[in-house]
Amino acid sequence: MHKTPDVIIIGYNEVPFQEYLSTLSHYGEESEAYRDLRMNYFDMGDHVLTYIDLLNRVSGGSFYSCDIPNLAAVYLSNYLKKREISCDFINLFQLEKDQLSFWLRENPLCVAITTTFYVTNQPVREIVKFIRKCNAKVPIIVGGVLVANHFNTYSQDEFLYVLEDMGADMYVVESQGEETLYNLVTALKEKKDLCSVKNLVHYDKNRNLVVNERKLENNSIDEEAINWTYFQDYDFGNTLQTRTARSCAFACAFCGYPERGGPLVSAKIDTVERELETMKKLSGVQNVVFIDDTFNVPKGRFRQFCEMLIGKQFNFKWFSYYRCDHGDEETIELMRRSGCTGVFLGIESGSQFMLEQMNKRAKITNYQNGIRHLKENGILTFASFITGFPGETDDTVKETLNFIHENKPDYWRAMLWYCDPLTPVYKTKREEFGIKGMGFKWKHYTMDSMQATEHIYDLFGNVSPDDSIYMPQYSFDFWIIPYLLGKGISLPKFKKFMYRAHQALLAELRETNKQLRILRREQIFEKMKDEFAGENNKNLGSDFNYTAHSSNNLN
Repeated sequence: MHKTPDVIIIGYNEVPFQEYLSTLSHYGEESEAYRDLRMNYFDMGDHVLTYIDLLNRVSGGSFYSCDIPNLAAVYLSNYLKKREISCDFINLFQLEKDQLSFWLRENPLCVAITTTFYVTNQPVREIVKFIRKCNAKVPIIVGGVLVANHFNTYSQDEFLYVLEDMGADMYVVESQGEETLYNLVTALKEKKDLCSVKNLVHYDKNRNLVVNERKLENNSIDEEAINWTYFQDYDFGNTLQTRTARSCAFACAFCGYPERGGPLVSAKIDTVERELETMKKLSGVQNVVFIDDTFNVPKGRFRQFCEMLIGKQFNFKWFSYYRCDHGDEETIELMRRSGCTGVFLGIESGSQFMLEQMNKRAKITNYQNGIRHLKENGILTFASFITGFPGETDDTVKETLNFIHENKPDYWRAMLWYCDPLTPVYKTKREEFGIKGMGFKWKHYTMDSMQATEHIYDLFGNVSPDDSIYMPQYSFDFWIIPYLLGKGISLPKFKKFMYRAHQALLAELRETNKQLRILRREQIFEKMKDEFAGENNKNLGSDFNYTAHSSNNLN
């Protein structure tokens, strides 16, 4: 157990699935948000099984989603440690409450909560409530993506209201924020007036929220690369994640990240090499996830990266996002030789018209050629699609279905378009496209959110796992693969599990007879157990006659 630090950083709070499901059920089981989540679990009657629950049940393992070091927490810890601030972090709040409670009893200087993956205040409120119960006096800081999104979405009065709803003491309002956090920690240590800390919202002595002067940060991605030797006494496991760039070079109409993140800034290859050298010094690291949104852009830098990995013989298995329109056969061969094991392809649509609507610069042929070359080199492909973006029709959805049938990515998923007021399409095309509503509830000139939801169910019902295997989104997306690799689940074993899960979910959603539905599902679950136990060596899928019926509607 590490000694109590001055600063405790909290990485991620995954709200228990049953609690999250209960929250969405208030919108109705026919609502878009609920039905979107429905394709992520198995209904056992008195309880539900998520994919990770199912994996634990059939394998006898103890796996957890998000159980690799939270990058935001590691990065902030690295930033503070480099400046000789005593700090440590809680990676998974739900699993590490005992450790957090122990530290809080020792009266640390402050607690900082990151919000990278949150879209509501609920996970933050839960953490704050727990901290207050353990230590009512410790100052609580909240910063990150959720705070920045609130700032960019609401008027000042509304913004301050949603901050108060979180229940913390101080809020960092800056898309980067690490410099602000350091300045705030220093001010707390030296008992200085917090009004001097830029990019801060805090309470005055009358309990009124005060908004300090703002100053954009421009932290050097080269100078602040993670030195993993700071964490040599941590048990991080076999899989780590990192980044080599900040923001994105593109301006897809459905995504607000480039505007929030600012211009694309990439680390030098020498910087990446130095970081990987420190990572290599940790015991047991085998897999690395690079989270850069456009990892292979620009192409020349990406080739240098692959060549560096080969030359230095790091021998990591690595995973990343990949843009097929900025790659070629030669580059993909370099990826294979350098250890690339799988890529996330943000294809978004199988319709060229829809790609243009989304301001995607890629051509369908880029994706067709890219998937073919990646599969020829033994690199896993996961194809992600968006359904319902303005311009979507029955015909464009059918083009996506045909694309999946013809190109057969290893895994796929279609997500409901999320109407975000911070995205270019909402800011510049709202009137032209007749966009009304927000979040998962919307309509526009060609479709509404309920129609799009029905199309997603149709896609699932009409894609055979023999063509491409469905990958859920909630706590078990593509990035679970490197984690499970590090835990001893081989790629073939994972694929077999996912194949069976696809069959089981399809049976559950399609079979109207309850008894037959339960029987079919339990048969598949038992088959999974046998396969994990090594008792069945038949070829994958050989004992099931699976047919994707184009006329079968899962709605």
